[in-house]
Amino acid sequence: MSTASTPTGDELGFGARAARWVRRLIVGALLAALLLVAGTALRVWQVARIDDRTPADAIVVLGAAQYSGTPSSVFEARLEQARKLYEAGVSPRIVTVGGKQEGDLYTEAAAGKNYLVSRGVPEDAIVAVEEGSDTLLSVEAVSREMGEMGLSSVVLVSDPWHSLRTRTMARDAGLDAWTAPTRQGPAVFTRESQVHGIARETGALIWYQLTHFSADFPYTAEQ
Repeated sequence: MSTASTPTGDELGFGARAARWVRRLIVGALLAALLLVAGTALRVWQVARIDDRTPADAIVVLGAAQYSGTPSSVFEARLEQARKLYEAGVSPRIVTVGGKQEGDLYTEAAAGKNYLVSRGVPEDAIVAVEEGSDTLLSVEAVSREMGEMGLSSVVLVSDPWHSLRTRTMARDAGLDAWTAPTRQGPAVFTRESQVHGIARETGALIWYQLTHFSADFPYTAEQ
């Protein structure tokens, strides 16, 4: 008849050491993740404060919601910033970008172009790239269009918190890119919208850097 063996002191000691190492690894992984998130959030905040008006081949306005051709308040704020940059001589052209949702009569790019023309920007100074349902697809569409035009440098206009992710994607797509975000509109009005924007963009940027896929999803400040 067999009897169960009793663990020796060495076996118990090994088990305790292994458990300690597992706990240390878990704590280390959590700390590393926390540092990654905190560091990315800091960079999102830092780049949001940059207003780089170095002359470029084009001013690129990232699209946002439009309603039957009328830009939403967020989109209008971006377009106004692009118009001011154009009038300041930052670039001789503006690129609007963005496709349309099912049932829409206008693309974001077309709505943006029409708005800028109504605000006095010459029509021949605006290029409408009517593609892109998210940031990544829009940036890639702009990169292709500008490549065909023999252009490569862009100043990107979006909301402040969106700047780092947009710039990262644009540079990955082969563009020489910097940012001059809007300083008005719902995305920058309140402390709540600022915190929300930084948190969202931190997660979206980390996801993009890990997968090179977009993480865009419905977000009230971009409507």
